[in-house]
Amino acid sequence: MEVRGMNGGCRAIGVMHPEVEMDLLGRTRPSHLVQAVREMGVGVEEIDLEIGAGDDDASFAHAAHALAVMSPEDQQDESQDTSLQHSQLGGVGGPPRKKKRVVKKWRDEWADTYKWAYVAVMEGTPRIFCSICKEYGRKHRRNPYGNEGSRNMQMSALEEHNNSLLHKEALRLQVASKDKGITLFERPIYIKTLLSKSAESIIEAVIRRDPHEGEFIQAVQEVVHSLEPVLSKNQQYMHVLESLLEPDRVIVFRVPWLDDKGEKHINRGFRVQFNQALGPYKGGMRFHPCVNLSVLKFLGFEQTLKHALTTFSFGGAEGGSDFDPRHRSDLEIMRFCQSFMDELYRYIGPSQDTLTGDIGVGSKELGYLYGQYRRLTGQYDCALTGGINALANSNLHAEAAAHGMVYYAKHLFSDLNRELKGLRWCLVSGAGKLALHVVEKLVSLGAIVMTVSDSKGYLLDDDGFDHSKLGTLKEIRSQQKGLREYMKRYPRGKYYDEAKPWNERCDVAFPCATQNEINHSDALALISAGCQVIIEGADMPCTAEAVDVLRKSKIFVAPSKAANAGGVAVSGLEIANKGNGLLWSAEEVDAKLQELMRDIYQKSMSTANACGFGKGNPEALVHGANIASFLRVAQAMLEQGVV
Repeated sequence: MEVRGMNGGCRAIGVMHPEVEMDLLGRTRPSHLVQAVREMGVGVEEIDLEIGAGDDDASFAHAAHALAVMSPEDQQDESQDTSLQHSQLGGVGGPPRKKKRVVKKWRDEWADTYKWAYVAVMEGTPRIFCSICKEYGRKHRRNPYGNEGSRNMQMSALEEHNNSLLHKEALRLQVASKDKGITLFERPIYIKTLLSKSAESIIEAVIRRDPHEGEFIQAVQEVVHSLEPVLSKNQQYMHVLESLLEPDRVIVFRVPWLDDKGEKHINRGFRVQFNQALGPYKGGMRFHPCVNLSVLKFLGFEQTLKHALTTFSFGGAEGGSDFDPRHRSDLEIMRFCQSFMDELYRYIGPSQDTLTGDIGVGSKELGYLYGQYRRLTGQYDCALTGGINALANSNLHAEAAAHGMVYYAKHLFSDLNRELKGLRWCLVSGAGKLALHVVEKLVSLGAIVMTVSDSKGYLLDDDGFDHSKLGTLKEIRSQQKGLREYMKRYPRGKYYDEAKPWNERCDVAFPCATQNEINHSDALALISAGCQVIIEGADMPCTAEAVDVLRKSKIFVAPSKAANAGGVAVSGLEIANKGNGLLWSAEEVDAKLQELMRDIYQKSMSTANACGFGKGNPEALVHGANIASFLRVAQAMLEQGVV
């Protein structure tokens, strides 16, 4: 790190001390928004920040890697240089005011440190943008040092919008997070430019109410963006949307349990009962270390809209815990599930709230939960689907979401005058139940799947997976081993550590891992790889930045709330037929599933066409699914008095 003085010389300076707090209602300090990014071909960047006397930014004190500590020789040079300047000014009036220019060169680890600004190329010129407001600094006045339109002048231009509500809120949260010693956001919230002020006010209200819930804000933003044509024509829907975005009930509780060594552990349990306008709550249970209220609210919101796309009458909910069942014994999992149900059973029931499986919650966990629920309530009417007493055909129910995705893809490819059979380059991410069932169905239809992935990397088989190789993958995953084990039996396979499959040649991608797995750079990689269609398996697998990139590239996207609705559709079939005691065969359920997925596809496309999004529009399915599902929920809420 170097600092250039007024005479152009360079010298090192010491770490500044955080003595001055930032005045959030006053002017914005440019140094709070620094994040130089090498994307968009900008290369190695230098960002100049002007720092005047008394203006040292407190945030630099915590960025020790960004400033060099002065050596004794540097301190001597600093003293001599100060004395020289003082003598040149005649020593009148005390020490002169100095201005220093801190030149920060890009370092990779800064990407996670400076989240409040980014560099992008606009009209052929690198600009510094505010990550919150998406405004950028412009060349607007002469640099006192004679450098017309330098980066520090761009940063100064950001002060022109420092009265923005979103901007001030972001700065407040940044300072609050530093004061508490925590990172409030894992990534900057990406706010799109919306067409109407009324829609923008909804986004602002959500951010003001729950500023730290990045996943939920992202999900709301995507839906509101699609709803612009509806909201502009009927202002009544504005009030309905405001009511819909606030969950009916959020239950948070402590889950104590003992491990096999007798040591006590405490986890946090959740159940977000989001909306029941269409019927009793129904939604998944997720056990994973990354579970938090933001993730569960976004999943509950998505579940509400997903149910609205089907012909069944269910509300949306989601629950879970930050408990990690991996590498835990069956007894430890059982103790945790029993403790979890000891609190949750009061709020669920067959006509109140039905639980389904999700990440980390399979038939084993659902069985333990059901057993404790039965003991506590004495009721055999199950409040859980997917458990040992809940399904006529549990294997088919586990496959339904994956098979529905492939059937949905078939309809999309049919409209594009193509077919899945013989498709050479199919990429699948994830290696859980959903991903492996997607691979299985694609292989059975004659498509060639090249990849699967886990948390440590991805597996590539240039020959494609067949049923024998798929059996090996299922065996590996059932033993909780890594995908690298695959190469012991099939040496031609290749495993890439700390990488995603999106750089491989691709015709269609099936992201089935988790939310936000495809970021900005992954989207660019998919475009370069020749991807034409993305069928979303995981809920919200693309970040907002990735969505914008994909939109501009004209890649067709099938949204998860529609493509992944097969699971909720089949569980709806199961509940609807539970009373009459009928057991459908696998062939009968599969035929019903194909019919349901066809109806969901046609409903999404017809709604999009009615709102001005033609069949050739790559976003037609996204907008159609969002609008169709919202209108069904909104109509029910209006009929019930917006309750």
